[in-house]
Amino acid sequence: MNNQQFQTPIEYLKGVGLARAEVLKKELQIYNFEDLLRHFPYKYIDRTRFYKIKDIQPDMPYVQVLARVTQKELLGEKHTKRLIVQAKDDTGFIELAWFQGIKWVEKMLVPGKVYVIFGKPGFFNGKTQMSHPEMELYNPGAQQQKGNLTLQPAYNSTEKLKQFTLDSKGLQKLIAGLLEQTARDIHENLPAYILNRFKLAGRQESYRNIHFPNDANQLKEAQYRLKFEELFFLQLKLLKSKLTRTQKFKGNIFDKVGHYFNEFYHDKLPFPLTNAQKRVLKEIRTDTQRGVQMNRLLQGDVGSGKTVVALMSMLIAIDNGFQACIMAPTEILANQHYQTIKDLVGEGFIEVALLTGSVPAKARRGIHEKLENGTLNILIGTHALIEDKVQYKNLGLVVIDEQHRFGVEQRAKLWRKNIVPPHVLVMTATPIPRTLAMTMYGDLDISIIDELPAGRKPIQTVHFYEAQRLRMFGFMKQEIAKGRQIYVVYPLIQESEKLDLKNLQDGTEVMSREFPLPQYRISIVHGKLKAAEKEFEMQRFIKGETQIMVATTVIEVGVNVPNASVMIIENAERFGLSQLHQLRGRVGRGADQSFCILMSKEKLSNDGRIRLNTMVKTNNGFEIAEIDMQLRGPGNIEGTQQSGVLDLKVADLTTDQDILQQARNCVIEIFEKDPQLAAPENQILNLAFLAKNAGLSWDKIS
Repeated sequence: MNNQQFQTPIEYLKGVGLARAEVLKKELQIYNFEDLLRHFPYKYIDRTRFYKIKDIQPDMPYVQVLARVTQKELLGEKHTKRLIVQAKDDTGFIELAWFQGIKWVEKMLVPGKVYVIFGKPGFFNGKTQMSHPEMELYNPGAQQQKGNLTLQPAYNSTEKLKQFTLDSKGLQKLIAGLLEQTARDIHENLPAYILNRFKLAGRQESYRNIHFPNDANQLKEAQYRLKFEELFFLQLKLLKSKLTRTQKFKGNIFDKVGHYFNEFYHDKLPFPLTNAQKRVLKEIRTDTQRGVQMNRLLQGDVGSGKTVVALMSMLIAIDNGFQACIMAPTEILANQHYQTIKDLVGEGFIEVALLTGSVPAKARRGIHEKLENGTLNILIGTHALIEDKVQYKNLGLVVIDEQHRFGVEQRAKLWRKNIVPPHVLVMTATPIPRTLAMTMYGDLDISIIDELPAGRKPIQTVHFYEAQRLRMFGFMKQEIAKGRQIYVVYPLIQESEKLDLKNLQDGTEVMSREFPLPQYRISIVHGKLKAAEKEFEMQRFIKGETQIMVATTVIEVGVNVPNASVMIIENAERFGLSQLHQLRGRVGRGADQSFCILMSKEKLSNDGRIRLNTMVKTNNGFEIAEIDMQLRGPGNIEGTQQSGVLDLKVADLTTDQDILQQARNCVIEIFEKDPQLAAPENQILNLAFLAKNAGLSWDKIS
């Protein structure tokens, strides 16, 4: 059989057919043989252990019992028919219930015989019960021969699939049949020297053993091999594209630091740079002198001073006769960058312009003209910057803010704005765990600003329960008396907008009673307000005309009010960790001590408690991001869903950090010695790599 077979549409597998194929595609994205083989078990059930009925607890996932059926009876009318069976061992009784497929089960079960019963236990009317368990006549001889499937694979399924008898057991049957048919055609895709160095099992046996292991050891070896392979090829792709780029794209050389940079640094910079900012500037400086296009990711918490680093990098570009631009994901952020940079550089120093969808046509024409004749130094805007009609005279540096909202394709569009592609600096305020950064941004060099500017005090965070609300009001009054301003934020969860709005309205009523006019004034901002009303309320708060802003999460991005020093988050247990961290970053912008109060109900889920405790314990965004990834899984971290990078079937970034590091180091070593993968021992790698990235099957390589 040729290896084209792994791309065979799933409907052609024996036992599937058109109807089942449709539901497999829809529910599990299984389109062909390869997809089914890569639908790995999510856990394994030990079938060697038998529980006594008296030892069964309701929270056990699955148990296996050896018991004698004592009686069976059919209850209920036509539509409510159920089969109830009693079984017992020497410690007690268990009740078994069926609501479907009754005819077949009733025929099969014989009172007086002993059965192996396997299922999920529950309790009903004080009795131990199992619904729809698997039943098998006990045969001691056969049981011993079956020793080879002591670990039974369990596969993710859905209610829809179960209607087509594609529960875990049905999927297991299909996969067993497919392996039987194709296993010998699963060819090796890693060279022998890698297999030996990392003591990796062969690929064919790993596919067999991850689905049907004989024992825990075999399973461990198979998982390690397939995790390594998955992470290895991901890193191979990322690092190969980095290598290709450095070979293919020459970069502009910024060989001098001149008048603009020096004047800004010595005369205009409002505060001394932190050591972290200096280190990052040095890394950018080195990159832009090498004659290779820079692609650097700059990570730093809210308020760590990324914008100043970006501005100083742009001034180096201007000193070398180039233009620069900043691309932000929203108009609010673009406006904020424009304001910040205008304030920092002052009047008449350099020419800065803002280009967003709301800039009128006349002003737009002026911007285009200045861009093309080179008199405009820095352009700030949304993705309007990459429209074809925006032409630069000599674009040398592009700064992209909040990278995960811009795909690789959009970045490439910017490179084409100049004969020599501009240097690219990507900034994000979302701290990304190290393993995620290596995977999502493995083709970029990474810089981190990990200290706050001088004079900034860490925000103090406390967690109050509902019963401590009066303490919170007292604290708010103290802070307002000192001339400070306060945010009060309510969660906004789309499915229950009515409930959210009610929470906000109830909360506002309580606030208005507690903080009455004329002594106190409150701004209210929520998603139902028109843009102009929202802007009006925001402005009142920014100007200090109101002391309290009650809002839904619309304030999460892009509002900077240095005088606001208290953030109160209502129903804090309903927010994710990264959202809580982002919201907290809205205060602490000035030199005053800032506070964050997390309000929650008394009863919290385990995850909710971990999230709130983490916030109280640390201000470090990277620590928070690591815990967030452990709680939510890497696929749910902001930005990873759209990236498509994290299509990992067997590896897990939260638990397989060591394997990822090994795989990445191994790829780096290979490229140092053999950048084209041309050496005879790397032929197998080169073929596998080309096949994978031509969108071909994993096994078209032999």
